[in-house]
This record gives sequence, C-alpha cells and structure tokens, in this order.
Amino acid sequence: MIEFFGEVSAWLSDPANWSGRDGLPNRLWEHVSVAGVSLMIAGIIALPTGVALGHRGQGGILAVSAVNIGRAVPSFGIVGIAFPITLSLGLRPLGYAATLVALVALALPPMFVNAYTGVRQTDAALVEAARGMGMTERQVLTAVELPLALPVLMAGIRTAAVEVVATATLGAVVGFGGLGRFIIDGFAQRRFEEVFVGGAAVALLAIATETTLGWVQRHSDRSHTARKDRATGPPAGDDVVETVPVG
Repeated sequence: MIEFFGEVSAWLSDPANWSGRDGLPNRLWEHVSVAGVSLMIAGIIALPTGVALGHRGQGGILAVSAVNIGRAVPSFGIVGIAFPITLSLGLRPLGYAATLVALVALALPPMFVNAYTGVRQTDAALVEAARGMGMTERQVLTAVELPLALPVLMAGIRTAAVEVVATATLGAVVGFGGLGRFIIDGFAQRRFEEVFVGGAAVALLAIATETTLGWVQRHSDRSHTARKDRATGPPAGDDVVETVPVG
C-alpha cells in the first residue's frame, strides 16, 4: 500500500502530467466544460417547461414519466444510446457530441420534475391572495410562485449537477477526454496510480459540486422562509400586546 501511494505521488510530481493535452489541468477543464454546457442546455429546456406546466397545473403525468425514465435508464446505457445517434447525425467531435447528448438527457428529468413540483406545490392561499390583489398570471408566477419554489428548483439543479459530473467520466469510453481518460488509459496500460488519480479527481470534483450547490440551496431555503413569513404575517396564536400608558 505504501509503495502504491509512492507511485501516486511520483505520478503527481511528474511535470509531464500537468501540461499539454493529456495533462491534469486540461483534462479537468474538458470535464468541467462538458458538464457545464450540458447543464446549461438541460436547464434552458427543462426549467421553463417545468415552471410553465406547474403554474398551469398541467403535465403531472409527464413529470412522473420523466422521473421514472430517469431512474430506469442507467448512465452507461445513455452514453451507449447517444453514441450511434450522434454518429448517424454526423455530429463532431464525435466523442464530445455523444457525451454532451447523454449528459443533457441525464440532467433533464431532475430539473424538470423539481421545477414542476416546486411551482405546483406553492401554497394555494398565497397564489389566490396574489390574484385577489389584481396581479396578472405573469406577476403571480414571477413574484410569488418562483421565489417560493426556488429551494426545490435548486435541489433539482444540485442533483443533476452531481450526476452529470460523475457520469461525464464515461465519455472516455466513446473517445471523449475529461478525467475519465485517466481511468480508461490507466486500466489499458496497467498504470493503476493513474486510475487512482483519475477516480480521486472525479470524486473531489463531485464533492465540490455538491458542497457548493448545497450551500446555495441552503441560502435559498433561508430566503424562502423569510419570503413566506413576510407573505403570511406572524404565526397564528402570536398575540400583539399593546402597552397603554397609565395615568
């Protein structure tokens, strides 16, 4: 075990592993960039759709179907399905395109379901009160439903982001780079210290993603509570005592 970690240390100490196309910084950038682009595309598709359907009270069956499909299809299966599709469409670069399509498909269900659920489960009394004040449907959505649904939306983005960061590793199987390249090449050449570095880098990146978005979600939870308190007033049973001067 000590000898193995010595090999890991030697790998990390080699300047050749920190520069060039196959260096750790470049592979990390490839991994982060494909994950970020896929999350952005999925967000553009899933969030407005889920929010609109949640506001209208439509699409419940679609939301259930999305979450069931998302749970049923394994990540490697998504990459395997995406590769021949991108190959037949002639999308280039091939490995990147297949990985991107697979990651977008993976990120869509949690984003859509949480966007739909967050808006749909907004307190009906608050929504009706906003309409009673003369707000338009657009104002009800932007001023009441979306702010209160923000924690649930963030939970969906957080789940999608962690899944995407972890699954982007499989892109190396179809010729993409990223941190998965260290794992695939390390196994092929029996350089297990390289496999370890690649796996550890993916794990640390996933932990960093979870921690960062978890902090954002907790902040949105506190903001949600504050907004709800302002909207509903003091809790029931809290009597306001007025002091009357004596004399």
